[in-house]
Amino acid sequence: MGKLTVKKVKALNRPGSYGDGNNLVLAIRKSGAKFWLFKYARGGREHSMGLGPVHTVELHEARDAAHAARKLLREARDPIAEKRSARLTSVGARTFEQLARDFHAAHGSRWRNAKYRQQWLRTLENYVFPKIGFLPVGVIDTAAILSALKPIWESRYETARRVRNAIETVLSAAMAQGLRTGENPARWSGHLEHLLPTRAATEKKHHAAMPWREMPDFMSRLRTSPPAGSLALDALALEFLILTAARTNELRFATWDEIVDDVWIVPKQRMKTGREHRVPLSRRAIEVLAGLPRDGGPYLFPVPTADVPLSHSVMGRQLQRLGAPVTVHGFRSSFRDWAGESTSFPNHVVEMALAHSIRGVEAAYRLGDLLDKRRKLMEAWAGYLGTPTEAKVLRYARA
Repeated sequence: MGKLTVKKVKALNRPGSYGDGNNLVLAIRKSGAKFWLFKYARGGREHSMGLGPVHTVELHEARDAAHAARKLLREARDPIAEKRSARLTSVGARTFEQLARDFHAAHGSRWRNAKYRQQWLRTLENYVFPKIGFLPVGVIDTAAILSALKPIWESRYETARRVRNAIETVLSAAMAQGLRTGENPARWSGHLEHLLPTRAATEKKHHAAMPWREMPDFMSRLRTSPPAGSLALDALALEFLILTAARTNELRFATWDEIVDDVWIVPKQRMKTGREHRVPLSRRAIEVLAGLPRDGGPYLFPVPTADVPLSHSVMGRQLQRLGAPVTVHGFRSSFRDWAGESTSFPNHVVEMALAHSIRGVEAAYRLGDLLDKRRKLMEAWAGYLGTPTEAKVLRYARA
């Protein structure tokens, strides 16, 4: 020991590692932060144990800590494991699982999607709690998080990505409550992005979509071979969804009081963007509404025997009935491709029709929703899908 001095430690500023001897290293980050490390080999692997930043741990204190760590190594004990065990006994017993369940109970009701609320907790129960759920939130470090993420990172990438985000959220809540200090070890930018592989963009899975040139034929089959009974309502629901380029849950919970004149007003609670969305209805879309039964129930497309919203899978069954190997959500892509490849409608008008968040220069158009321009777009889409019969524009008033 003794390669470094107090004066030299203070003077050094170039990023890198500077050894003091006997496993003690001074590390300097690009940001200029200086901290002490105890580096050692165990089990054929190299390890680094943080001893604290220079501004709180002086040179002689770092040497004392390194001496204690070497003593543990001579006794065949792992310094990092011993340090973690000591923290376990000194930190309160508020575990990650307890805090995660408390967070879910307190904030889950604010999430719009009930399925997401359920999945958020279930993924933690399946992949995180067995690994780190028993640990106090104050001692969870990068190694603990990697132990939960690595087994599923490549085989279940989307699930793992959501799990990482949930862990980061819970640990942020712990920091806000004073249950842990320092940076969040679950953060992606500048941290886990360097420790976990990033899935190539070409591997991203998209919803199977029907080529837009095949859409008129599909719509003709959907309209001319309707099923009997309650399934006929399912077919109308699918047609209305395609005509409006809406998402499934936006349609399933649609109510009659959301239809104002020839506009469908989707409340912000059902929108992915969290903003109210006005959908101009084409003549054919209004025809579909005019043919729906009005029995006093609130929903446009209810389950006839129960007066509850349609199941999430009923429109998918219509696709199976017609032998279409696509997804319901994929029709939004069909609409987007049609608009981009065969029309001259501006991009921001098309994106607003899809209720996408718009960034950059085009975000300026958010000052209005361009309803009249989008009305022409949706009428053109309906016309492409099949020439609608001349119909009087029906007018609906809020209930």
